[in-house]
Amino acid sequence: MARRLEGKVAIVTASTQGIGFSIAERFGLEGASVIVSSRKKRNVDEAVEKLKKKGIEATGIVCHVSNPQQRKELIDKTIQTYGHIDIFVSNAAVNPTVDNILDSQEQVLDKLWEVNVKAAILLLQAAAPHLKKGSSVILISSIGGYFPPAKMSMYGVTKTALLGLTKALAAEMSPDTRVNCIAPGFVPTHFADFITRTEEVRKSFEDKTLLKRLGTTADMAAVAAFLASDDASYITGETIVVSGGMPSRL
Repeated sequence: MARRLEGKVAIVTASTQGIGFSIAERFGLEGASVIVSSRKKRNVDEAVEKLKKKGIEATGIVCHVSNPQQRKELIDKTIQTYGHIDIFVSNAAVNPTVDNILDSQEQVLDKLWEVNVKAAILLLQAAAPHLKKGSSVILISSIGGYFPPAKMSMYGVTKTALLGLTKALAAEMSPDTRVNCIAPGFVPTHFADFITRTEEVRKSFEDKTLLKRLGTTADMAAVAAFLASDDASYITGETIVVSGGMPSRL
């Protein structure tokens, strides 16, 4: 595997499983020192152990992105350990409801915006002073940001917001930091286990793609590694849809 990220320091939020873990793992295999985080210490410790067994330099920090003190500790401990940040990936997200938007309770709406959008901004406010020239920020959106799906419509709307946030931050953080976005298609993870609930349901999702297969966490990690590397040094303000050819835009 290429070592495009040799010597880089990368923070990945919500990175003890699923897409976040695969991104952290790919970064580490390409030479980066990775900081993994999530809400539960046990999950953080297990993720760090897995990465270290693969020869990856990894540090684990407990961080619920809605917790101001834990957000601060995530950045502070990273700087204490490594001195700077080269790559920041905002992956944390929730979907606490299957209600229609007009039926959603206010506290549910608040949680969706707080975790899926606001926390990314607050974390970047804290991280920005420590980002080196040539650094890379990656936001994880969703194909649902283009077509908010039924039963996940408000989640989709928050992911739409990340498409705009990518454009705004790319302008604001230029020229020293590139800001890009990944919009995954259907990827069976613990977060999206409804995709594989039955063979019939799984096939219905596969048939929505041109490649007739679901995405993998490794597919998403490969794109993240590209965007974080100098191979993407002239790309900023863009969203890459990684959906196996599902419709998103012209």
